[in-house]
Amino acid sequence: MALTLTDVTLTYPDGAGRLTALDRVNLHVPGGTIAAVTGPSGSGKSSLLAVAATLIRPDSGKVELDSDAGTTDLATLSRRAAATARRTSMGIVCQQPNLIASLTAIEQLEVIAHLGGPKRASRSESSARAKELIDAVRLTEHAHKRPAQLSGGQRQRVNIARALMNDPALLVVDEPTSALDSERGAAIIDLITTIARTHHAATILVTHDSTHLHRMDAVYRMTDGTLTTFEVPSTVS
Repeated sequence: MALTLTDVTLTYPDGAGRLTALDRVNLHVPGGTIAAVTGPSGSGKSSLLAVAATLIRPDSGKVELDSDAGTTDLATLSRRAAATARRTSMGIVCQQPNLIASLTAIEQLEVIAHLGGPKRASRSESSARAKELIDAVRLTEHAHKRPAQLSGGQRQRVNIARALMNDPALLVVDEPTSALDSERGAAIIDLITTIARTHHAATILVTHDSTHLHRMDAVYRMTDGTLTTFEVPSTVS
């Protein structure tokens, strides 16, 4: 399991010219490790996540995902193949959980299993997997509650468990603590680091919160579309 970006460039139309969002970005994230990406708003962090998650195709470069199925250059996939890759090989944790209001916590996970394409599990297997993940994110007592009955931190835990339902090779995480207080944010980061390593997923996490950077395996800074290694200050803890 690993994600490797090689010389990835992405531009957007900008009047008569092009705006460079990603400028020859190189990044390698081995399975079971977490790479954090920080930087100011508008620097290219969201574009990086979108490219890694096959939501946007880059102008040039390779986006290679190593999984049980082999190595795939995600940048070359058709829209249909990219959608299949997201369902079967990726877990995406959005800034806002966007849970289905009418479903309980455990049902949110079971629905994902039914969309698993070639990896689609039987109902009994899906239920067992969902229960395992609900237990892993420490929501056993809340498994049958709907989103309105859960706190913000609990909803984010469901979001994380849902992203892991199809045992992804790649976990893409966008600002998971932005809507949480410091205590709940620390608990969510602890959960992500533990689960990503346990499930051996290559994890790329975008954050503005420097408090948790020392927990990451690697930290990068995005500036005007350029990605560089970032040394975490020893005072950050």
